[in-house]
Amino acid sequence: MSTPDFATAENNQELAQEVSCLKSLLTLMLQAMGQADAGRVILKMERQIAQMEDSSQAEVFSSTVKQIKQAYRQ
Repeated sequence: MSTPDFATAENNQELAQEVSCLKSLLTLMLQAMGQADAGRVILKMERQIAQMEDSSQAEVFSSTVKQIKQAYRQ
C-alpha cells in the first residue's frame, strides 16, 4: 500500500483554507461519533495540550480545540 501524498499549499491563504477544512472535518467526525465518544476525544485532546512543553504551541492548540468545541455545539 502506498503512502498518500498530502501536499500542503505554499501560500498562506490556501494553507488557511486547508486548516479551516480540517477543522470542519474534525467537527463533523465528532458529531457523527455521538456525544459520549466525542466528549472523550475532546477531553483527551485537552489533556494532551496540558502536557505540552511549548506554551505557544499549547496556546494555538487550545484555541483550535475551543473553535472545534464551539462548532460541535452548534
